Order: sequence, then structure tokens, then C-alpha cells
Amino acid sequence: MENGNVFKRREFVKKSSLVAGAFMAAPLVSKGYGFQSSVADEIKIAVVGCGGRGSGAATQALKTKANVKLVAMADAFKDRLEKSLSGIKEAVGMDKVDVPEERRFVGFDGYKKAIELCDVIILTTPPAFRPMHFAEAIKQNKHVFMEKPVATDAVGIRSVLETAEKAKQKKLNVVVGLQRHYQTKYREMMGDIHKGKIGDITSGQVYWNSAGVWVRPREASQTEMEYQMRNWYYFTWLCGDHIVEQHIHNLDIMNWAKQGYPVRAQGMGGREVRNDIDHGEIFDHHFVEFHYADGTVMNSQCRHIKNCWNKVNETLIGTKGTADFGDGLLKSHKGKVILKHDDTNDPNPYQVEHDELFAAITNGEYKFADADNGAKSTMTSILGRMATYSGKMITWDEAIKSDINLLPDSWSWDAMPQTTPDEHGRYAIAVPGSTMAV
Repeated sequence: MENGNVFKRREFVKKSSLVAGAFMAAPLVSKGYGFQSSVADEIKIAVVGCGGRGSGAATQALKTKANVKLVAMADAFKDRLEKSLSGIKEAVGMDKVDVPEERRFVGFDGYKKAIELCDVIILTTPPAFRPMHFAEAIKQNKHVFMEKPVATDAVGIRSVLETAEKAKQKKLNVVVGLQRHYQTKYREMMGDIHKGKIGDITSGQVYWNSAGVWVRPREASQTEMEYQMRNWYYFTWLCGDHIVEQHIHNLDIMNWAKQGYPVRAQGMGGREVRNDIDHGEIFDHHFVEFHYADGTVMNSQCRHIKNCWNKVNETLIGTKGTADFGDGLLKSHKGKVILKHDDTNDPNPYQVEHDELFAAITNGEYKFADADNGAKSTMTSILGRMATYSGKMITWDEAIKSDINLLPDSWSWDAMPQTTPDEHGRYAIAVPGSTMAV
């Protein structure tokens, strides 16, 4: 932010060169690998971003029925990479892992080398880096699993949408970690919703109200860039705020049900409780009213405050009935049960998304193009943040065209993020009514 309240504007062209470039015709296979033709062919994977989600995604990939081996890893921090590698080995066994020292890449540029060595890349860094990493992966003709969200600002979203088109042209499979799309309960319920079992959807309520997540205090030896990256959840440029990083799951369900995206949003939010010096610049609560083109309204709540009422769920109201995804229940307005899904024995959706991706690659199939929806549901979340930070009614068209770029000018440990602390170690916080968010 600039002068405490206004985000610094950058020209789109200035950063787009980092994540895009001229598209040149390329073969539909990666050098030496590409589509796998049989289960005997070894599929080489690499991980960029070795935190908890990266370790989990790599483990799930290695536990599929495909012949998969982990051959390279990259992370900004060596300690995080080594801890992840150790955990993966323990989870899947040594025979699935072959990552010698020379294929462990540390720093900001290591992702290019890791991508070069694999058939399938797992992208699980903080979301700020996703657009440039995704662009490099598709440039190098790799299949992709990438975690949500896929960007933290509209500039990044436009980059991801551009790269998604190139992935389609090259017939490269892309799965985004919105795992509810791979969850049996959600698939069954959404199938009936799209068949009209509860009529036309007219409104929805979605929630991610919880006590919050980890905090990593500043250490004396850290540069500002290292501190913010270690404590990445609390900086908008890195995580997008928790409405983007976490609540995207719930917002995405409404988009899935509507088979579309909101056209405008307004809301409110702030920092009521979670406002200590290590809580960076993000809000601890958001409430957003999203409007769709047909008049449907989604009411969205997300909160990170301890000792409050907690709820993580999505409910929909249709002209004929209602849906409660937490309960796995569709029922009519008169109370008649249309569907009651028992998910007791359902497979883990985090595993299913990898099972299906690697089955497609093994069989030489092009089946997954998740990046478009991943980008647009991320943009839905960013639209909500823009509304709560500014206090304004903001349209989708205004939001997606925004040239506000949250990323630093360069990537090094001495580079300065746009947001920096004052003499007391505190960061400027968005002020509704004053902050420019578009």
C-alpha cells in the first residue's frame, strides 16, 4: 500500500514479461517423456514449494497406481526442502524417491531446473508465485498439478488464463487443488443439482469460519523478504488474504452450482481480534454479498478468530428445494429427502485428484483443464477482497481489468516487498472507504 491506504499501481506489461512471453508452437510431448503409453513407463515428478501441502501432494502422487518417481525438488528455503524430502521418504519408501543433492534446488530460480527434469510438475508454493511457475511449466510442455489459489491479484489471473489456453493447445493435463471437484459427495450432489432436482438456484450461503492458522514470529537475522515469505499467510501479495487462500473452496462451490461467476460484489471486513505484530496486513473477517447475472445472491462469511462459532460448509436454496453439502443432503421445501449421501467410505479427494490425473497421463489421455475454473474462482475470491478492503460495490469487469500488481520488482532476499513495516514493526491495513482496491 502507498500512503497507508492506496495500493501501488503498476503497468501490466511491466510484470507480464516475468510470467509470459511469445507463444511458439511446441510438440505435445515433453522432451524425452510427455504422455506415458503404458504403466511400465516411469513418470518423473518434481515439486516446487516444499511446505506441508507440497509434501502432501507429492506423497499422494507417489501413492497412485501409476509408476511414479520423485526426481527433483525446489524451494526458496533449504530447511523446508530437506524436511519435506525426509517426510516423503518416510511416507512412501525410498524406492519411490530419487532426489540427490544436485537435484535439490534452493532459491528463487530453482523452479526452472526442477521443471526441466520431470514429466509432471507439482506447484505448491505460496500462491503469489503460481502464475510465473505455471507459465514456465507449460512453456516446457509439462503436465501440471497446482494448488489453489492460482494468483493473488488480477494481473496474475490474466497471466494464468493466458497460460491455460496454451496448455489446452498443447493438450497438457492441468489439475487444480480444488479437491471438492474430486470428492464423491460433491460430485453426486452437484450432478443432481445440475439435473434440476432442487430447481433453479436462487441463493447460497458459504462459510469458512474458524480459529485461524499458524503464525511464525520474526527472527532477528531475517531480511524483510525472508520474514514475509516465512510468515506468508499474513501478507496479501503472498496469500491473497484468507478469503482468497482458504475461502476459495466454498466460493468455488457456488460457482460450480451456477456454472458461472458473479458479476459484482460488495462487503465488509476488518481486523477485530487478530491484529498482533505478527499478523501482517490481512483482515481477520470478511462478509461479502456476491451477485450473479440472473439475480442469484451468494452470502459469504470467512473468519479467523478464536472462541467463536465455527462453520465450514456450503448451502444452496433452489426453487424446489435446498442443498446442504456438509450433511450430504438434498431435500424439497416440504422436507422430502431427495438425496442423502453417506460419505463414510468415500475415498480421500486429495488422493482422488492425483489418482485420476496420473491415470490419464499413463493412458495417454488429455482429460483435465482445471486452470480456467481455478483462475476464475480465484478471481471470485479476489473480487470479494477488493470489496471488503474498499467498502465499494465492485463489478467483475472492473476487478479483472485491474492493473494493481502486488508483487515485488525483483526476486532476491534483499529485495523489498511493496508493503513494509513502520518503525514499530506494524504494516498499513486496508481502510474501507479510503483504500483503492481496483
